[in-house]
Amino acid sequence: MILSLAKNFMANILCFHLCFFVLYTFLCQTLTGAYKSGFSVQLIRHNTPNSPSYKSDELHMHRLGSFYQVPKKSYAPNGPFTRVTSNNGDYLMKLTLGTPPVDVYGLVDTGSDLVWAQCTPCQGCYKQKSPMFEPLRSKTYTPVPCNSEECNSLFGDSCSPQKLCAYSYAYADSSVTKGVLARETITFSSTDEESVVVGDIIFGCGHSNSGIFNENDMGIIGLGGGPLSLVSQIGSLYGSRRFSQCLVPFHADPQTSGTISFGDASDVSGDGVVTTPLVYEEGQSYLVTLEGISVGDTFVPFNSSEMLAKGNIMIDSGTPATYLPQELYDRLVEELKVQSSLLPIADDPDLDTQLCYRSETNLEGPPLIAHFEGADVPLMPIQTFIAPKDGVFCFAMAGTTDGEYIFGNFAQSNILIGFDLDKKLVSFKPTDCANK
Repeated sequence: MILSLAKNFMANILCFHLCFFVLYTFLCQTLTGAYKSGFSVQLIRHNTPNSPSYKSDELHMHRLGSFYQVPKKSYAPNGPFTRVTSNNGDYLMKLTLGTPPVDVYGLVDTGSDLVWAQCTPCQGCYKQKSPMFEPLRSKTYTPVPCNSEECNSLFGDSCSPQKLCAYSYAYADSSVTKGVLARETITFSSTDEESVVVGDIIFGCGHSNSGIFNENDMGIIGLGGGPLSLVSQIGSLYGSRRFSQCLVPFHADPQTSGTISFGDASDVSGDGVVTTPLVYEEGQSYLVTLEGISVGDTFVPFNSSEMLAKGNIMIDSGTPATYLPQELYDRLVEELKVQSSLLPIADDPDLDTQLCYRSETNLEGPPLIAHFEGADVPLMPIQTFIAPKDGVFCFAMAGTTDGEYIFGNFAQSNILIGFDLDKKLVSFKPTDCANK
């Protein structure tokens, strides 16, 4: 009797281990397969139904301020080249942090590296409407010690009173996040409704954060080229550091969302693809070379008096408008006036000096072509004119004399743009991003 019970017990143990092994193997293969094939995630616009800040009655109320009251960001000599001002021209990416998972809607920013979220306890932080991440409640939260190789290589000898890796990350507009680095599990909800779980992602647990944020901002998702960026950290899962994005236009149907893709899903191929070299050094932003812009058949050079500098403009998802040399901008405006059949608005103080036209639908004016090195990228009026208020469309570019030029996200819309840090290439493909 005892021998029979022992045999049954051993059989059950063997069966359990066999089932566990089969399940474990299946999960590993599933996760590995998901990682190798890549995935795509929605890019959400502020104040649209998928955004935590959505208020249907305010959709039109804030349109004017979302472009004309957005300050141009400035380059910081020792910090990321980005502003963090929240407005309707920004894009959000949802991810879940920790175990159990907590939803975080972060501002997507190709101009900085650090992935961070507000964490409790949070003294001196800006007000946040949604619950903050509570690291003590997460089973997978692991602080990075200050004497670790990761801490020394990223932030030098920086210790908190608890001997953890302390960080202070400043942006060009004087916004700052301070806290400790930690490893955590991040879950992405892909567009095919599958969950992709990635462990050991280093992120900033921000305990003191200040700057130009609003109560719906929960952190920033840095997509720059440095080792801390999300692209660099998950690149090892796919064998290369690359991603692509497809942004929906500013005044597209609020129900639509853009996408950001990683791994094989980020491939930009097929008819119409053009590529330009990425002028890239480790840790820099996405700089490319713009040779000039055509209005219809008229080519306007980037500059007329100096030798063309490589890497003269940055592709930045965190800045709505495009900023160009003042001379180039002025000549574009004059050409648009000549080639348009409409008369510019001259009697609206809300519009300042911007080139604007009255129209109930988007303009049918002359198309533009951005001539990057080796890549001509057509820009339709839906990418170059926005509606700050009903019945008005304005040119979504501006001139500057500070030497800092940006290809903003209004112009990037309806283009599938691929960034390959390893091959140092940027690819462009005209795409209807709302139906991609």
